[in-house]
Amino acid sequence: MEMKKRITLELRNRAPEKVTELVLDNCRSSNGEIEGLNESFKELEFLSMANVELTSLARLPTLSKLRKLELSDNIISGGLEVLAEKCPNLTYLNLSGNKIKDLSTVEALQNLKNLKSLDLFNCEITNLEDYRESVFELLHQITYLDGFDQEDNEAPDSEEEEDEGDEDDEEDEDEAGPPGEYEEDDDEDDGGSDLGEGEEEEEEVGLSYLMKEEIQDEEDDDDYIEEKGDEEEAEGVQGEKRKRDPEDEGEEEDD
Repeated sequence: MEMKKRITLELRNRAPEKVTELVLDNCRSSNGEIEGLNESFKELEFLSMANVELTSLARLPTLSKLRKLELSDNIISGGLEVLAEKCPNLTYLNLSGNKIKDLSTVEALQNLKNLKSLDLFNCEITNLEDYRESVFELLHQITYLDGFDQEDNEAPDSEEEEDEGDEDDEEDEDEAGPPGEYEEDDDEDDGGSDLGEGEEEEEEVGLSYLMKEEIQDEEDDDDYIEEKGDEEEAEGVQGEKRKRDPEDEGEEEDD
């Protein structure tokens, strides 16, 4: 009872014409109605009333813009034909955990022309032979039944797709980066190229200079070798003279 009062107060304190999403899970309905939920919620696109002990949808207000309706874990066993009149633009309907037993109950959803996804988890109807094939044949407009299409491909999660889209946008922004960073990088690259050219010029000058030094060193070495050779020849001549001198002296003494 306290839960019901709290939900009712919340509904009354809001501006219903501005509400687009409304979650009333686990509150308690009275005779198939939640006090405060009425047709003034003209912009409502998402409504969740899971586990509110709903037995019927007869007192559901007209919500022409409603696209997604969560009614899981209630006590609904029929009367689904009212949805086409009160929520004609439904694309997603979750009736899992209700008292739906046969195909004739689901047949009432044929007039929901925009319905793309239907969930009937934990309903007795899922125990029927060829349950999936029969429902797809009965409701040609739906693409997904219990989260999978006719070829057992899983239905995409719209929230995850949005998150992935946001992450991709952030990555693109990170990769793009502020314009100033690129300009600075370009300047740095230009400076680096100038230094590189200077260094190459210094290397070229240094090499030519070294080559000149090597040439001079080679010439100096050649001069040194020639000088050394001249000195050796001179020493050889002096040695010969020294050898000859005593002989010459001996000859003179003999004379």
